[in-house]
Amino acid sequence: MRRTDVYTMLLLAAIWGGSFLFIRLSVEDFGPVALSGTRTLIGGLALLPILFFNDKLSVIRRYWRSIIIVGLFNSALPFIFFNFATMTLPVGTMSIINALTPLWGAAIAWVWLKDRLPPLRMFGLMVGFTGILVLVWDKLSFSDTTSTYAVIAGVAAPIFYGIAASYTKKHLMDADPIATAAGSLIAAGIVMLPLTLYTWPAEPISSSSWASLLGLSMLCTAIAYVLYYRLLIRIGPPRAMTVTFLIPVFGVLWGTLFLGEIITLRVVLGGGVILLGTALATGVLAKRKNT
Repeated sequence: MRRTDVYTMLLLAAIWGGSFLFIRLSVEDFGPVALSGTRTLIGGLALLPILFFNDKLSVIRRYWRSIIIVGLFNSALPFIFFNFATMTLPVGTMSIINALTPLWGAAIAWVWLKDRLPPLRMFGLMVGFTGILVLVWDKLSFSDTTSTYAVIAGVAAPIFYGIAASYTKKHLMDADPIATAAGSLIAAGIVMLPLTLYTWPAEPISSSSWASLLGLSMLCTAIAYVLYYRLLIRIGPPRAMTVTFLIPVFGVLWGTLFLGEIITLRVVLGGGVILLGTALATGVLAKRKNT
């Protein structure tokens, strides 16, 4: 891997690690649904010039039905769930929960696409989900339903990413990835537009919340997609996927620096177990061992 690729991976992890910080700073004003709809629409429209100048609009016209489905499951629905959870859970915890994405992806691909999972990867699934219990056990309480619902929403959000990944593998493997990304964001924003308008807050939205939304839409969505797919082309999917292991580091760091969140032993242990399980379930450790 070239040094520039390493720098790109670190930059991407830092950007995506900051997404939950931007969510926390804007979700109270916008609400989970309106924030999701606005984020997807702005992020998708920001990528539209790239499609136009690279003549990729025909890809969206050809695969528009599948792109709409991916937009709902890869953007609209998980964003709503993450937004809701981030209203209650710490930013650092949310960035660690986000690391469940490849874990759920492996599990869903195993069930839906019949992808073979060797015993070591099966063990990784169990380890990863055990890590989630360690991380959020103290927040699961029938006496505090808000915290419990937030945990459920946060853990459930990556399931939609897993569904979208398997659907993409089955129906969009021949489509241009940037066109799929931009098209799915725009589709999600348009489909959600009635709900976005219906849930739009009656009170004026602060300038700081608007700034956080723009950071979330432009930096963590549009620019991050371009960086990720550039990385995907240069170093391949297996190596590009390892950015998942760096995101929690930056997420916890940003939460500590900007929101004063405390790094507890439970966060360290739970996060470590989740990342270990993810590495096992996705075959990263097995590949490293064989090289």
